[in-house]
Amino acid sequence: MELRIRSLREDSGLFQRNLADHLGCTQQTYSRYETGELEPSLTVMEELAGFYGTSVDYLMGLTDVRAPYKRTGGGY
Repeated sequence: MELRIRSLREDSGLFQRNLADHLGCTQQTYSRYETGELEPSLTVMEELAGFYGTSVDYLMGLTDVRAPYKRTGGGY
């Protein structure tokens, strides 16, 4: 996951400070997400996925499909 969020950030031409500001955390905390020193919460992962227009599964390396899943109607 660390490599994906770093790669997405760099590909977008952003700095860690930009993402930290968006997430409401410090640059140091965001840096720790990128290095794997700190595991982001599900809320943070969802926010990053939405920001980059991808899925949490992609960020976590569970799929190589960058496009987010299409949401279907209701429950399960």
